[in-house]
Amino acid sequence: MKNSRFVIDKLTKIFEQGIITSKDLSNELMNILKSKRDEFVFRMKLVSKDEFDVLRKRVENLENKMNKSTIKRKKKIKSVRKS
Repeated sequence: MKNSRFVIDKLTKIFEQGIITSKDLSNELMNILKSKRDEFVFRMKLVSKDEFDVLRKRVENLENKMNKSTIKRKKKIKSVRKS
């Protein structure tokens, strides 16, 4: 219940700020979820803070590579024409 209350509070704050577009909303929601994930992992003390920062950076790099590859694939699909 406490976690759902946290998410609801964050969403109401977003609406109060006037974020209207779905892209802004999805970006903000992803940021909130990532911060909660980071907080959870850090609280579990699975790794030290330094290791955690390194691992988080590696995950971000992998996510960026995945996004770039999907964009390239979409461009390839659009550029191919049927005759």
